[in-house]
Amino acid sequence: MIDKTYQSLERAVADVHDGATVMIGGFGNAGMPAQLIDALIAQGARDLTIVNNNAGNGDTGLAALLAAKRVRKIICSFPRQTDSYHFDALYRAGEIELELTPQGNLAERIRAAGAGIGGFFTPTGYGTLLAEGKETRLIDGRHYVLEAPIHADFALIKAHRGDRWGNLVYRKTARNFGPIMAMAAKITIAQVAEIVPLGELDPEVIVTPGIFVQRVVKEAA
Repeated sequence: MIDKTYQSLERAVADVHDGATVMIGGFGNAGMPAQLIDALIAQGARDLTIVNNNAGNGDTGLAALLAAKRVRKIICSFPRQTDSYHFDALYRAGEIELELTPQGNLAERIRAAGAGIGGFFTPTGYGTLLAEGKETRLIDGRHYVLEAPIHADFALIKAHRGDRWGNLVYRKTARNFGPIMAMAAKITIAQVAEIVPLGELDPEVIVTPGIFVQRVVKEAA
């Protein structure tokens, strides 16, 4: 019997190793798997490479992971905002590496990894510092930059409902990067608000099929 459910958040992240590349879903706080991140902080893995849209807000979630100095490098599109002070302090002190990627490129690099695409050409970033050291090509009179896919060892994502096979549905904009991150990681861990019996999720509304999810854990109340 296939059963991908885990009884605790701590067990779900127990094997995240030092130096792992970890994708974390969310657009700001929307869709951020805060409880999985807290479990990862307690677990103690270090020197992580984090892939996320931004670089944390305030003192919770991803920001707390940064504040604990567990992150060696972050790949994101939007590292600075008024309350991203933990990232700011680390970056100014030279204690974290930043790979800045335009948001569309970030999404497509993640999607490319999940789709098995070796790279793609995009006009975004051409002629800027972001294109330095990358292959460029003139296609139909327009300049393009070659971007590489982003693969991950783990993806931590948040969904609204899941079943024991790992099928997931999301709530509104909390969907954001979750589906493509689930496809791009070796091990996808989904924090869900509710685990429902098999067959209760309408196949027509399942966004992430269970084939892309290895672990499902119910968030604490």
